[in-house]
Amino acid sequence: MRNSSTQPRRAAAAAFVGTTIEFYDFYIYATAAALILGQVFFPSENPALSTLAAFGSFAVGFIARPLAGVVFGHLGDRLGRKKMLLLTIVLMGLATTGIGLLPSYASAGIWAPIGLVTLRIVQGISVGGEWGGAVLMASEHAPARRKTFYASFAQLGSPAGLLLALIAFRLVTSLEPEQFAEWGWRLPFLASGVLMLVGLVIRFGVDESPEFKSVTEAGKTVRYPVLEVVRNCWRQIFFAACAVTIGSAGFFFTNTFMITYVTQYQGISRATILDCLFVVTILQFLSQPLSALLAERMGEGLFLVMAASLSILMPYPMFILVGTQNLILMTLGIAMAVITLSGLYAVIAGYMAQAFPTHLRYSGISLAYQLICAIAGGSTPVIGTLLATHYAGQWQPLAIFFSLLAGLSLFGVCGLARLRKETDAVPLPVNQ
Repeated sequence: MRNSSTQPRRAAAAAFVGTTIEFYDFYIYATAAALILGQVFFPSENPALSTLAAFGSFAVGFIARPLAGVVFGHLGDRLGRKKMLLLTIVLMGLATTGIGLLPSYASAGIWAPIGLVTLRIVQGISVGGEWGGAVLMASEHAPARRKTFYASFAQLGSPAGLLLALIAFRLVTSLEPEQFAEWGWRLPFLASGVLMLVGLVIRFGVDESPEFKSVTEAGKTVRYPVLEVVRNCWRQIFFAACAVTIGSAGFFFTNTFMITYVTQYQGISRATILDCLFVVTILQFLSQPLSALLAERMGEGLFLVMAASLSILMPYPMFILVGTQNLILMTLGIAMAVITLSGLYAVIAGYMAQAFPTHLRYSGISLAYQLICAIAGGSTPVIGTLLATHYAGQWQPLAIFFSLLAGLSLFGVCGLARLRKETDAVPLPVNQ
């Protein structure tokens, strides 16, 4: 029996390392979609069409995520959080390594993009099951008053994974363009196999969630948790999905679409925007734990309202500063938007989790998060590219689109806060 006093820290560390690996795999696909996948798998005389096709394959991974949330939510609420997290990291590692081994369209014809889309779906399934379990392993191991802070370590995997992805692509983009297009872009994908083994070792060392153990020992698990959570908590699912919108879609706006925007529409080099995003992501990584600590002091609900409100305003100075094409000012503009939305992202996980009863929690938060990822996350780079193409030379429509995403989060946070008060007063029924 492992020392229970160290388990909260070990669970938080395991959630951080595991989600770092998962998001590294997810972000290298997003970065590659912006830089090279269109050329390799969807060649066309029109570069914009190739980029749209690559972003389309990127969006396919999000379509699989709600289904994965249903399946892994059901199994996680029935069999436990730990088993699901071991399975998801294996799926992601195998899928990402497989992408690095795929032949190009020039070598295999139509089978190349078919293989790419298939493995992308497996990536989506993995992330769809990963997020909810990682958040719960961290928060359900945590002391009662520190759940927001501990849950934020699962969210910290997003900037950490992006940092690794940016480092990987910064290294390979230093190759000659022909080398990068032929084999260099594959190296970040192949590295996933090694990271998968590291994640497995770490996750084996963490016990099952004590709150889930209490539920199973009390015989309070239900046969069909997904059906129960939809029946009893559909309003929580709806508002939680809205609340996390900017925390999901906003990152793909700033970290995926922005690469295409500045390189194709602003004439800025790939190396420059990758350097810019690298600095921004370091700032995000440092600011997220501070946001969680601040939220615990001032109240999570108030903090989330402030973060969502500020996120509505941030895209306007961001685009003005990006338009200067000055590296320092570009970095400042994107950092303002990212730090604000990442504050919401850091805190929303623990806040969402506490809106659902323990025996339905994996299903509830997975459904909410993965639904909005499928609807808004995967489509954001595509919508951004379409807007940038249609309104060439105008950044205002892009800024309004970002504000609408943040406004939906503000609406969701307000609704979720109200429902949490109601559910605290009236316990939800448990059907055997």
